[in-house]
Amino acid sequence: MAKKRSGGGLTGTQQAAKFLGVSVLAGAVLAGIALPAAGALGLAAKGTVEGFDEIPSNLKTPPLSQRTKILDSEGGLIATVYSRDRTVVPIEKMSPYMQKAIVAIEDGRFYEHGAIDLKGVLRAINRNAQSGGVSEGASTLTQQYVKNVFVEEAGDDPEKVAQATQQTIGRKVRELKFAIQVEEELGKKKILENYLNITFFGQQAYGIEAASQRYFSKHAADLTLGEAAMMAGLVQSPSRYDPINDIEEATKRRNVVLQRMADVKDISQAEADEAKAAPLKLKVKTPKNGCITAVDGAGFFCDYVRKTILSDPVFGKTSEERQKLWNLGGLTVRTTLSPRAQAAANEAAIAKVNKDDPVATSVVQVQPGTGKILSMGQSRPYGLDPKKNETTLNLAVSNRMGGSTYGFQVGSTFKPFTAAAALEKGISPAQSYTTPWKIKVNENTFRDCTGAPGGNREWEPENELESEAGSWDMTSALSKSINTYFVLLEQQAGLCETAQMAQKLGYARGDGKPLDVTPALTLGSQVSTPLAMASAYAAFANRGLYCTPVAIESIKAANGDKLNVPQTKCTRAMSDRTADTVNQMLKGVVEDGTGTKAGLSDRDNAGKTGTTNDRKDAWFVGYTPNLSTAVWVGDDVGEQKPMHDITIGGQYYDKVCGGCLPGPIWRIAMTGALDAGDTPSFTPVSVPRAENPKDKEPEGDEGPNKPGKPNKPGKPGDRKPSIPGITLPPGLFD
Repeated sequence: MAKKRSGGGLTGTQQAAKFLGVSVLAGAVLAGIALPAAGALGLAAKGTVEGFDEIPSNLKTPPLSQRTKILDSEGGLIATVYSRDRTVVPIEKMSPYMQKAIVAIEDGRFYEHGAIDLKGVLRAINRNAQSGGVSEGASTLTQQYVKNVFVEEAGDDPEKVAQATQQTIGRKVRELKFAIQVEEELGKKKILENYLNITFFGQQAYGIEAASQRYFSKHAADLTLGEAAMMAGLVQSPSRYDPINDIEEATKRRNVVLQRMADVKDISQAEADEAKAAPLKLKVKTPKNGCITAVDGAGFFCDYVRKTILSDPVFGKTSEERQKLWNLGGLTVRTTLSPRAQAAANEAAIAKVNKDDPVATSVVQVQPGTGKILSMGQSRPYGLDPKKNETTLNLAVSNRMGGSTYGFQVGSTFKPFTAAAALEKGISPAQSYTTPWKIKVNENTFRDCTGAPGGNREWEPENELESEAGSWDMTSALSKSINTYFVLLEQQAGLCETAQMAQKLGYARGDGKPLDVTPALTLGSQVSTPLAMASAYAAFANRGLYCTPVAIESIKAANGDKLNVPQTKCTRAMSDRTADTVNQMLKGVVEDGTGTKAGLSDRDNAGKTGTTNDRKDAWFVGYTPNLSTAVWVGDDVGEQKPMHDITIGGQYYDKVCGGCLPGPIWRIAMTGALDAGDTPSFTPVSVPRAENPKDKEPEGDEGPNKPGKPNKPGKPGDRKPSIPGITLPPGLFD
């Protein structure tokens, strides 16, 4: 009796016998090599028992790549994405006709042989020897399954696919070894189920369920005899027998399968003849893949979700791991997208800006306290055809997440950050400055966070209008967006402190580079994104707590396991008193300031307008206690152009400003997204005011005092300083 090795395996003699009895004959002919007998034996004889032993003992069947479903916060389908259009189903959900048809045409003796069909091998050898070439293969269905596993593992890498399908003795021997193991471990029923789930049926459809939907718009369980026969016939050559491209060739192949089913007694000849006589009745369903198919204008949000999975370390330490997870698919991604908010953002984005206008608009909404992104809307539709004014550029986000190269200058929407920094330093909202419409200031009077001067040039910031000269406190300066006031306030609060406050609020450049900490920071000279601005203002609504934006609520894998997802991180950016004070001051912007066209009449709301140099960017960022929305309008193609003497949305603008275009867009977005019955209020707080500050040049023969100094009593137009003893560094002004 032959002895076994210590590991329980066969002895060398037994292995040799098994190798020679199976692999020698099969090595060259299995799965389609099928050389004449003499050649096959000669090539296979080069194999060795040692080589056979080196093949891994366990076949690791990879999880099958499937569709990923992206859902909104209420469970509605946003989009379906996949690298392989496949839906794995159990064999019980596959038509019995399909099971019989695939066995009949691909491996009629499937239930009678093991991993190798020796009778089929000998028949193939004989016929190929007679023909002097390759006229018949002898690959079993099990071996075909193993080969498909190798191809699936190769993914979309052409080199790996070539290795998985190369016609070599080594690969065939390896394939046979695994086929033997698969037969032992899985059994016929499971092998058939796996085979029908992994096989490519053409037209981007992998597996029988996806193919059934593609060709007949029905589930695999519902396939009729004729439909199943056609599907089984595709496997040999999906392109040659493609019924969409060649119905006649597909019909001929279907009839071959039907006859084979009759020959092996799976159906009667009468059934076969009846099915042959019936025409193919396709009900083709066009495959929908990717964010380009997203519903309700959610393509930009869908793409943001995709990029989150591909970039966040929670989904894998390396980009390769994250890409593998995405390509594998089978995920159910529940997102934060609110259907109501998204509809409102879409409506707002196109209400005042047409898709073919020279400029575009972006609308993004964030929920205070949770960081949840509720909507992303744009005036240009998501798509790949520039002739239709489509784009995949997400104007709301950073370059890393699919946005513009740098982001956009935010203009005066930055001023509330300076105000918050000043309040945190103990400067009263009543602090007033009296200035002309233009001032001169030396940049070296500011200090960055290293203690270095903020610059070396003489700077001349100015207000929007020459009439904007006079005395201002923090409330009136925010309301009228007075540049000269905020330059002086930044100088008093500290350039570094102002930059640090912005960073605490998540303010970041769209290109990912560090902020350029210069005095012009307070006037919004730095670039950022609508998402960053909406999230920053949400911190004011949330009484000083900033929460990082998130787009994903949960993810479930194909096997039902829950995956970890990025969580919002909430940190205190300022005291609740500071936030409450900013809220009260920014209410003035929408009540009687630059944002009156945006203001909501039925609830507490606050916000800030922003317009950059030459009107290349226009903003309105505002919020209620339960919703923060940022609106940007500007040139999204090439070098930005000024927005004056321009027609947008069919309306002519001599000068576009934050309050006259983004403001009304903001109002539409907020009105549509908010529940009329849910009207929370800001926490009331008393905001100190300067004594009778004016929004114009003070009266009096002497006119305004020297720029930047609090008024001294006893002179015409002077105002008593709200904080006695405040002085400015000598030489600040010429």
